[in-house]
Amino acid sequence: MPQKAEQFLPSRLARFSSVALTALALYMTLLAAWLPATLAVAGALLIWSSNTLAPAGQSVLRTFLNRLLLLAVILAAVLGLWLGPLSLSHWLYALPLIAFGLLPRGWATLTTVLIMAAAIAANQALTGDPTRHQLISSLLLTVALSGVLIFLREYKARQLAPLRRTDELTRAASREYLSADLHKEIQRSEREGIDMAVVMLGLDAHLSDTAADADIRSILPRIGRFLHSRLRDFDTYYRLADLQFLIILPGVATAEARHTADSLRQGLKSLLQSHHLALTVSAGVAGLNVGDDADSLHRAAANALRQAQQQGGDRVQSYSSWALGAAPAPHSGGTTP
Repeated sequence: MPQKAEQFLPSRLARFSSVALTALALYMTLLAAWLPATLAVAGALLIWSSNTLAPAGQSVLRTFLNRLLLLAVILAAVLGLWLGPLSLSHWLYALPLIAFGLLPRGWATLTTVLIMAAAIAANQALTGDPTRHQLISSLLLTVALSGVLIFLREYKARQLAPLRRTDELTRAASREYLSADLHKEIQRSEREGIDMAVVMLGLDAHLSDTAADADIRSILPRIGRFLHSRLRDFDTYYRLADLQFLIILPGVATAEARHTADSLRQGLKSLLQSHHLALTVSAGVAGLNVGDDADSLHRAAANALRQAQQQGGDRVQSYSSWALGAAPAPHSGGTTP
């Protein structure tokens, strides 16, 4: 799937900056300037541990490392004003923008205020330096420009929000487009006289109280990548909730859709087990019938999934079989025809 437009430029800029900082670290090492070299390495690692270069989302360890590196860079830049070398203080100009790029808005604002206060306090001690006033004025200008950039970023994000068609965590299509997309696929299937089916996948979280919500959410990016790799290019999947996905399968009959759903169910189960999550997956399958619309087809798949989970989970349930009064045999780990 192509990279989202709002992430394309930041990721390229982040990679360029990390390479530039690595080159700067090597140059400082050749000059035996160990402190600037160390700070440049910390800056490069700070970029590589950020959200921009983490396509699958941040892990707890990666986030902790990122915050630790940010704190080290801030302390080194501020202490450079007090203890030297003064060249370290040049990092102060980039810190407000870095803080707003990595931290929540409240924490970034507090961090910027503390950096400004520390810089002003240190500047008062530099009584013999004729350029000390330039430092504060330049820092204020940098903070103002950073504020403008942050405002423009937030403004652009709000403008693009209605146009975003993918969920950032799982790369699934946005739920807001489900009804319209499903309606279009139904019309196309009826016009061309081809089959169509809908599959709803759900994690049986209620069957295991041992799996924490944080552990489940951490595996969602891998679930999204798994679905993306196993589905056809013209299949579409939507994230309905943290633990539920709906898949539109154009040109697929109910029996074939049930086979696809069972294959996905087993693959997701293996994926969860490989991450030590004692969770199973159920699926509900609904084929397109005469008179169906987007809402009725969606409800049919949801009802089939609910029935599968009520039977104990870890199975695939076709809507047409139990809705017509057929009582499925209670067994686990397979499909209910």
